[in-house]
Amino acid sequence: MPTISRSGDRPDPGAVGEVAGRLLAQVWAREPDGVWFAPGRVNLIGEHTDYNDGFVLPLALPHGTAAAVAVRDDGRLRMVSATAGEPIEIAADELVPGRGDGWSAYVAGVLWALQDRGARTPGLDIAVAGDVPLGAGLSSSASLECAVATAVNDLADARLDRTALAGVARHAENDYVGMPCGVMDQMASMHGVQGHLVFLDTRSLTVEPVPFDLEASDLTLLVVDTRAPHRLVDGAYAQRRATCERAAEAVGVPALRDVGDLEGALLQLSSEVDRRRVRHVVTENQRVLDVVAHLRAGNDPRGIGAALTASHVSLRDDYEVTVPELDVAVDAALGAGAHGARMTGGGFGGSVIALVDAQRAEEVRAAVLEAAGARGLPTPSVFGVQPADGARRLR
Repeated sequence: MPTISRSGDRPDPGAVGEVAGRLLAQVWAREPDGVWFAPGRVNLIGEHTDYNDGFVLPLALPHGTAAAVAVRDDGRLRMVSATAGEPIEIAADELVPGRGDGWSAYVAGVLWALQDRGARTPGLDIAVAGDVPLGAGLSSSASLECAVATAVNDLADARLDRTALAGVARHAENDYVGMPCGVMDQMASMHGVQGHLVFLDTRSLTVEPVPFDLEASDLTLLVVDTRAPHRLVDGAYAQRRATCERAAEAVGVPALRDVGDLEGALLQLSSEVDRRRVRHVVTENQRVLDVVAHLRAGNDPRGIGAALTASHVSLRDDYEVTVPELDVAVDAALGAGAHGARMTGGGFGGSVIALVDAQRAEEVRAAVLEAAGARGLPTPSVFGVQPADGARRLR
């Protein structure tokens, strides 16, 4: 059994960039004009709050996506992925929302979104490679979008800042791919800082790095990729977002972030389901603020464990987005001594995080694997992470 180091797994972005660069050369016999990298993200706390104008607290992962890019003079867009089949080609000025699918839609969508914002994008050859676990709820899609957006921003001399590029990536996913996500994933990928969390107010888009030095506290943040297939995720996600918008209108606020009197707001809702959804969003926003205040004050990070676990309970009972694989992993981690554990991401599959003492990381990992096996569930992948830097040019 491999040992989980105190610093967690540290994938090498440079190695991922080399894979993308070699792929470009192999497929089109060209050297890239540059290689860019953007990380995936894991959300420490603040789930389903971003599309309610609320607060979130993600961190950028050491895992991510690299894009090796070369400029073309014929206006064509050619795309190839290290994990997909044949290259895909399209005219860069003929991009139409909803026409593409799969990984290439995220790449094409970024070019479309930049053009929609007035940028003059050249023809491009783009080769991508990554090491974010797919389907784990760790935002491989935002990682891909932000790597491409950062590359094209540089090559087209668009001069957009990191927040604007996160908006471009979200525009691509919302309006080209058709996934109604919030902006958290892209902002975490663009604004990540090593050793820090990204505290984001999704209404104002203000960002504050919050120290989260786990090594100094002899802690590890374990990510448990449960390998649970996402179940009805797109429709269920859209349904919950619509419920929140309807509930906000019913209680007379612009967004659920603005609910000041929770009990009073709940009394205005006739649907028990709506009441549960609102209760989750309002209490989750407060948990984010409490965690930020705790960490800002320089307190022991172990003290945020109860908030992490309370978040999972709320997501399970009020927002109803967990599945057995997630619940089993959380219960097993807590039973083995984790200070706190919760599902992370949109739910209906994906991953769990657990805050554990470094010396107990292997014990917690073993307990999670044993619990999954006893229930006949897929064998999870468990790895430690530390906050990493955001999108950047590698060469």
